[in-house]
Amino acid sequence: MIDMTVGSPRGHLWRHALPLLLGNWLQLSYNAIDSMIAGRFLGQNALAAEGIAGPVMNLVILAITGLCIGAGVLMSEAFGAKDYERFQRILANMLMAGFAVCCTLALAGILLARQILSLLAVPQEIYDITAVYLRITFLGAPFTFCYNALTAGLKSVGDADTPLKFLAFSAILNAVLDIIFLGILRFGIVCSAMTTVFAEAVCAALALGYSLRHMGELCPRGRQWRLRPELLKQILRYGGPTTLQQAIQPVCKVLIQGQVNTLGVSSIAAFNAVTRADDFACIPAQSVSSAISTYIAQNRGAEKYQRIRPGFRCGIRLEFCYWLLIGSVVAVLRKPMVSMFVTGEGSEEVIALGSRYLAWMAAFYLFPAMTNGVQGFFRGMGKMYTTMLATFIQASIRTVCTYILVPRMGIVGIAFSCAIGWSVMLLYEVPLYFLTCRRQGLEREML
Repeated sequence: MIDMTVGSPRGHLWRHALPLLLGNWLQLSYNAIDSMIAGRFLGQNALAAEGIAGPVMNLVILAITGLCIGAGVLMSEAFGAKDYERFQRILANMLMAGFAVCCTLALAGILLARQILSLLAVPQEIYDITAVYLRITFLGAPFTFCYNALTAGLKSVGDADTPLKFLAFSAILNAVLDIIFLGILRFGIVCSAMTTVFAEAVCAALALGYSLRHMGELCPRGRQWRLRPELLKQILRYGGPTTLQQAIQPVCKVLIQGQVNTLGVSSIAAFNAVTRADDFACIPAQSVSSAISTYIAQNRGAEKYQRIRPGFRCGIRLEFCYWLLIGSVVAVLRKPMVSMFVTGEGSEEVIALGSRYLAWMAAFYLFPAMTNGVQGFFRGMGKMYTTMLATFIQASIRTVCTYILVPRMGIVGIAFSCAIGWSVMLLYEVPLYFLTCRRQGLEREML
């Protein structure tokens, strides 16, 4: 546990963001490994099937993480205020309510898989394997929630190292199982889904075991395991807008995927490959955002408002440095990155399409780095509706621009659509940041 209400803001943010950054890369790694092995050993159709199912599952997974992010802010505030009993009640209510909802979502996804794919206009040649893959991956939703809920508690008290260890073990396990069952035994795409679900279950079990053994003073006890309507309302007030915000992005991706599907299997496969690269570039930027949120929420709970803006400025600098690193890597290695996902007949076209897309995105990754930093500030201040509205504006503009540009530019049009959406999001949020600082009476210093 790390108390961020004392000590250097820069040190706290570095120490908290780095494990989260590595953890996000590991999380993305075992998703990318599935796609690499599917594309290289099972063929282009398997890669396209995973690419179609991915945004659908992300809709569920990001909704889960949104609830956990919102509850995590509440737990950070309670920890900063040294109110440990309230911390325990928040965690217990989130676990009980969230697990029940996720089981319901998993069942609905299994039953409605074919209807979902019909809405996405999935090509007939990959329709059946995509439906099977999607149904199996829905089974992992409850495990994903348990892991995210438990690690939200750990992260809210400044422990970002332990979740990283869980993800490292899970990623290695998933990779080994994929290589054995898909690469060597060639069992098919069903095993790709099953190994992912199994890895998620292992991750959840590790988080539960560690929490019970090493966080005894913060783990809910007998009387905390009771649903409290007033506390659930507060969790939903924080987590609800964040859940909607997290769900907006995959809805946007599903709509964009529907447009990509009209371009043919080669474009679908290329977009799946570059989407993995986008995830590696953009999602880890949320690690710094999460560190900013935790830092601000703890200091707000402790009523140390003078520490908030210096910490935020450090976070923005970290986001900028991250963009310099990831943008350079993608610009230089864009062709090898795409080629990892495909081989054999038709791979040249897929690599060419993906490489042109990533050449533009390497520069455009600056925008999500900055938007994530500002979003971290608003979450830490408890202004969840601001972050939700900003994301809705960005996603809406991005989707509309995609439907205009993709028929004319192919998947490169998606890169420009993203840049336009992120730019408008910053134009909305940056003035609100300064307005919020004035209204909250924070120190009057410029960025």
